Amino acid sequence: MPSTPWEQLRQTVLSCQKCPLHTQRNQVVFGSGSLTAPILLVGEAPGFEEDRTGVAFVGKSGQLLEKILTACNFSREKEVFLSNIVRCRPPQNRKPTLQEQAACLPYLENQIELLQPKIIVLLGSVALRAFFGPSARITRDRGTWKEWFGYPVMPTYHPSALLRNPQLKRDAWEDFKKIILKYRLLADPNHYCQYI
Repeated sequence: MPSTPWEQLRQTVLSCQKCPLHTQRNQVVFGSGSLTAPILLVGEAPGFEEDRTGVAFVGKSGQLLEKILTACNFSREKEVFLSNIVRCRPPQNRKPTLQEQAACLPYLENQIELLQPKIIVLLGSVALRAFFGPSARITRDRGTWKEWFGYPVMPTYHPSALLRNPQLKRDAWEDFKKIILKYRLLADPNHYCQYI
């Protein structure tokens, strides 16, 4: 019998069959990181490696994200929790449909309620639009603090976009510098980062 609300949510997500994606998954990717993390990063959907391992952000995009987090002096063990809009891999890594997102979003909302992060970082256009609607644009809105039900939210590029277009890395790094400053303001004024 699940003993905590977090474990209850985890069991519910692992057995979910609310959309057709469950028929092709190998693993549900619930999310990974610290349950006391001040920073929640939200991506789009699991990819091949995530579907294989059940761990969020472990493929090529995840490896790049790990480098960015390390440069910020953030870790999965302490400062961040990684999640996605949907928990099962869409075929051929296509974008999740609005119906698939709608089926899965309550799980993310429950995670946010339980985690109570101080900062939410939205990685890419799918995550941005899931939070702020279809008129949101990652190229326009990235790098600008937004608010979602009282949470400060920073949209930035998904690591996969940085892999496709390395010229975007400079902008993404500027966004993460803003995240470091906000983290110092809201969570740890003594947080060390050699770059800022």
